[in-house]
Amino acid sequence: MTLYIIRGDRVAAYASAPARPSAAELRGRSANELEASARSNAQLAALWNALPGTTPVKKFKDRKTAVRHLWVRFGQLPVASAPAGGAAGPRAGSKQAQGIDLLQRPDGATVDELATAMGWQRHTVRGLIAGALKKKLGLDVVSEKTERGRCYRIGESRPAAQ
Repeated sequence: MTLYIIRGDRVAAYASAPARPSAAELRGRSANELEASARSNAQLAALWNALPGTTPVKKFKDRKTAVRHLWVRFGQLPVASAPAGGAAGPRAGSKQAQGIDLLQRPDGATVDELATAMGWQRHTVRGLIAGALKKKLGLDVVSEKTERGRCYRIGESRPAAQ
């Protein structure tokens, strides 16, 4: 049975549970668990708006409608196995998590945007991308030239090296 982990307005689907649950995340295997959560209707709408391929909404008719629509969309998410080595990824609110959030935007982020947002120097941001995100977490970081400069974003996940 698929486990859905919600951190802020991001949702990840796992075939098996990653270790070390965070207090800032909601874990659920059923729509009932999502409905019983402490998430407000506004948070459910924000979660819907953050999902890829959805038409943004200001609010839902009611909580049951929101949960029903979200649960259908969750079922369309790609399911990943738990990260290798039992690592659950970055702690919620950490600099690494902030960097991942910026790189998960549809248009990605430049090294300068990441450095400014995180208060880091450019070489530190490049180290985060190459070392922590690509090598340790096994994320597929895609680089492309745009009018803003070279932009990086997180593409489809690949399994971490064993």
